[in-house]
Amino acid sequence: MTKTSPPHKIIGVAVIWNDLGQILIDRRLPEGVMGGLWEFPGGKIEPGETVEDCIKREIHEEIGIEIEVGEHLTTIDHTYTHLRVTLTVHHCRHLTGIPQPIECAEIRWVNLDELEQFEFPQANFQIIQVLRQSV
Repeated sequence: MTKTSPPHKIIGVAVIWNDLGQILIDRRLPEGVMGGLWEFPGGKIEPGETVEDCIKREIHEEIGIEIEVGEHLTTIDHTYTHLRVTLTVHHCRHLTGIPQPIECAEIRWVNLDELEQFEFPQANFQIIQVLRQSV
């Protein structure tokens, strides 16, 4: 028997900073695999879309705010049992709008040192490590 590889999703991820130096995280809806876990917001890159355009679009659709996509932070390849993801992560800056949980259960502004209090999917821990090293 040959083992089939899990589906692969390429995802643009935003580490959104506000003027107080806090980061925006959101809690996934409770249904589905990894439901209820916290994450850095973002979403699947559509065909013909740049990572930066994807991040702006996803943040507007999911949280209802406008952001400026800044420098690339890291790219992470992670394979779960059911899914392989490539996370392309960018620093972003909150420009306008009040964050709303449009396509997530909850949103919260947190300080970098508070991130360990939240339960994230495995691939997100690598983002947190890189953030700690880069600040």
